[in-house]
Amino acid sequence: MILNRLRRVVISGTGSHLPEKRITNRDLEGMVDTADEWIRQRTGIIERRLAAPEQATSDLALEAARRAVADADLAPADIDQLIVATVTPDHAFPSTACLVQHRLGCRQVPAFDLSAACSGFIYGLAVARTAIAAGTARHILVIGAETLTRFTDYGDRGTCILFGDGAGAAVLSRAEEADDDSGIIDTHLAADGSGAELMILPGGGSRLPPSPEMLAKRQNYIKLEGRAVYKNAISKIVMLVNESLERCRLNREDINLIIPHQMNARIIESAAKHLDIPLEKIFINLDRYGNTSAATIPIALDEARRENRLHKGDLVVLVAFGGGMTWASALLRW
Repeated sequence: MILNRLRRVVISGTGSHLPEKRITNRDLEGMVDTADEWIRQRTGIIERRLAAPEQATSDLALEAARRAVADADLAPADIDQLIVATVTPDHAFPSTACLVQHRLGCRQVPAFDLSAACSGFIYGLAVARTAIAAGTARHILVIGAETLTRFTDYGDRGTCILFGDGAGAAVLSRAEEADDDSGIIDTHLAADGSGAELMILPGGGSRLPPSPEMLAKRQNYIKLEGRAVYKNAISKIVMLVNESLERCRLNREDINLIIPHQMNARIIESAAKHLDIPLEKIFINLDRYGNTSAATIPIALDEARRENRLHKGDLVVLVAFGGGMTWASALLRW
């Protein structure tokens, strides 16, 4: 909690961008052995978005970034640092953040990608908060953006129903009002590499570089151990919320809204039951977008604002669990 004695950090603007094309459960029925009712019961997903052939991750990120910067009443030249959380970058290098920086019109400020899968956006928030609190930046743009459908095996009924494309962004800024208690109160990041094989894109890196054999084995697609991930996700979400409240000496009743990673409706509902928190206090939009990895929380945060689910003084918890395995939380006073 040392950072709280330094500069207070607030979210000054948010934005999101979703591709126009939708893939419904009915569409998937014609592509793989599945059914609309089966998908709804097991995931809560009804449809997800699909990037156009000419759209890459940076294209989605750019539109979300433009909206977040405008929402913060800033210009691109005001941004002191840019972070893109993604596991589906345009290229291995250069970073997607550098591409967005150039097209957005930022100055020659630090720009880099961050890979923490579904926890990536909160990891980015924590990194940005540290820099602003320490006084090395005033405004930092954090983006979560993914084109997961490019790495989805539409012959695998267990994974192809889950993933969608999209981008969300937030501008973090140094707080100006000394008598205001809004801002990021607490963040927590963790990882356990022993679970790396549970959620993995095996091919395309230095371990399994592109080759005819790699492609023949379909190792260029996302692999997921659903049952193990399900159990881990519930326990980690419950732990993150409880530990965050304990560190800040707050109670569950103090929470106004939880914005979880949008992985699976049953995971979210089970975590809510274990926490004894009503579903009305949890923001869910995965029925419309599916799992967009690092983009899910910033998209949901932006939508919660625009749907008037966030009010001045509200206590908000962001919580995520993803490949790595990684998990993260952020506690905000809106």
